[in-house]
Amino acid sequence: MINFTASYTDHYELTMAYSYFEKNRHNERAVFDYSFRRLPFDGGYAIFAGLDNLLDILENLKFDSKDLSFLSQVGFSKRFIDFLKDFKFTGNIYSCLEGEVVFSTSPILQVEGNIIETQIIETILLNILNFQTLIATKASRMRQVAGNRQLIDFGLRRAQGVGGYHATRAAYVGGFNSTSNVRAGRDFGIPVSGTMAHSFIQSYDDELSAFRDYALTHPDNCILLVDTYNTLKNGIPNAIKVGKEMETKGHKLKGIRLDSGDLAYLAKESRKMLDDAGLNYVKIAASNQLDEIIIKSLLEQDAPIDVFGVGTSLVTGHPDAALDGVYKLSSFKGEPRIKISENIVKTTLPGKKQVYRFSNSNGQWIGVDAVALKDEADIKVIYHPFDPHKKTTVKGCTKTALLHKVMEDGKRTTKGLSLNEISLYSNERLKLLPAEYKRFENPHVYRVGISEELRKQRDALIVSHRNQ
Repeated sequence: MINFTASYTDHYELTMAYSYFEKNRHNERAVFDYSFRRLPFDGGYAIFAGLDNLLDILENLKFDSKDLSFLSQVGFSKRFIDFLKDFKFTGNIYSCLEGEVVFSTSPILQVEGNIIETQIIETILLNILNFQTLIATKASRMRQVAGNRQLIDFGLRRAQGVGGYHATRAAYVGGFNSTSNVRAGRDFGIPVSGTMAHSFIQSYDDELSAFRDYALTHPDNCILLVDTYNTLKNGIPNAIKVGKEMETKGHKLKGIRLDSGDLAYLAKESRKMLDDAGLNYVKIAASNQLDEIIIKSLLEQDAPIDVFGVGTSLVTGHPDAALDGVYKLSSFKGEPRIKISENIVKTTLPGKKQVYRFSNSNGQWIGVDAVALKDEADIKVIYHPFDPHKKTTVKGCTKTALLHKVMEDGKRTTKGLSLNEISLYSNERLKLLPAEYKRFENPHVYRVGISEELRKQRDALIVSHRNQ
């Protein structure tokens, strides 16, 4: 794991911090919101991930001696370097719980603290939350189509450098069962899984000998890769032969893996051959450039695949590659702040806020969230954030606050959940989202609106700034 220190930031965070320090403004209080503008993969929802990692990092964030030496070389003054020696994050964080189902426009997390600390942590916050939320969402989409079949992360070798480490964690939050990534398995408690490579079989003079040796050394977890030479002519018959030999020794062949060719056809033929040989208990795993669309297609073709190994498209967040999460100032010295843009979507929501999710009498979400000022209690109508002519009544609905205090004075307020608990929480929350928001093609749009008081405050600030 990377040793995250406070130099894991963008240079302009420090140039701004230096100006605040030199003008004796470094203790002035600020509030920043984290949100994103567009749902990834043209989907209907996202899964929030990375919070636990972020809180761990922030509790211990500091500039070490190498950081300070480098910043001195870059040109910052000795007085500023001396100030940074004692830097630590002492702020408060309010956030959705990790694994929550989230939507665009709505604040997912809010940071309160002095202006220097809230500015310096921006980059690491965006780096961790944007990436893990993207990957967890991708994984969740695969889980939606895979049903109760096994999903294994095979992506480390195709990831962007050490990004594969956190991609594995996020995939587990999103619903994957295990990973080939041993280091992430060790650090995060994720079950590890793996079979064999073609090179293992190629290292033998014949495929059958390779299968026999592998079965001998892995009698209780033997999965044979059957497509090195000819899947149906050689691979499956040799696997059946080894499977039968294992039975005589009191063991069972666990599975076979298909890694090339027409996976639907090969899976059907393999299943028939295995069943005819009395090996109906042997599972079929498939890999090779899979994603949620291909998995969906394979299952629609009734491909008898029990396990999917997914790599590149998962850990790179293909085809989006990045989540457009942003971190924007919403309050300074106790006063609301706003960024105005010609593009109304980029105009920010000012002030300290709370986010509410509305549900019906059965506890099912009705497809509406409201962003309100923090102290607003009675919300009957919410307004479209960008179209003043659209509004929705939520009178009589049950509302639940989504932003919880997770850090106070730089310390976590509660013990972090295990990764398994986070994954289970995410799955339970996703069950409350109606199916029309989860479909891949033209998903229903989940409405995120703003309260009347927040709308008034935003509009007043816009008028005020335009009249300056």
